[in-house]
Amino acid sequence: MSKFFITGIDTNIGKTVVSTILAEALKADYWKPIQSGNLKETDSDFVKKYAENVQTVHDETYLLNHPVSPHLAAKIENKYINIKSFTIKNSSNNLIIEGAGGLMVPLSDKSLIKDLIIKLQIPVIVVSKNYLGSINHTLLTIQVLQQFNIPIAGIIFNGDSNKDSEDYILQYSGIRLLGKIPQTDKMSKEFIAEQAKMIYPNLLPLLNEPSENLSL
Repeated sequence: MSKFFITGIDTNIGKTVVSTILAEALKADYWKPIQSGNLKETDSDFVKKYAENVQTVHDETYLLNHPVSPHLAAKIENKYINIKSFTIKNSSNNLIIEGAGGLMVPLSDKSLIKDLIIKLQIPVIVVSKNYLGSINHTLLTIQVLQQFNIPIAGIIFNGDSNKDSEDYILQYSGIRLLGKIPQTDKMSKEFIAEQAKMIYPNLLPLLNEPSENLSL
């Protein structure tokens, strides 16, 4: 079965919405290793609420109360995020793993999100969103992944579209486009199901594809 790590080019990019759509499309398990803040309604709760076909939503490895970077949230709570404590859950299903923020978000004084991805050894799907500076942020994210030889399964653009920006990112990077998720004013199970149905054909080539065949 296939596993994908979902990372964003910044915070508030829509990783959870995209992760929910992917979990719905692939009838996958979902795992958020680190949740910082918003514990009354976590990202895992969002997936449970809006994805009809998600299989198992696995427990977070770290639940942190403060809506700040994981390393700081852990420090405030006298905890330490140990990169060695993360292990992929045993499952016979596809698996969607959602990161916290972007690649260079610190987990501790010695590790970043990109180190977690390297440890888990699974390909990444990049979530981008159009705003002033998003080309720079997207290409920097792709460059870091390539620098550390992390396989890139593709990119998903979330929110209001900007064709010029999207075309430039795709042309310059050569990364596979997996889909474009439109902005919605009202989240619903119907929206998630509709987007999952639309993106599913683009995901089929990725399933069980060796990671060495993905973009680097």
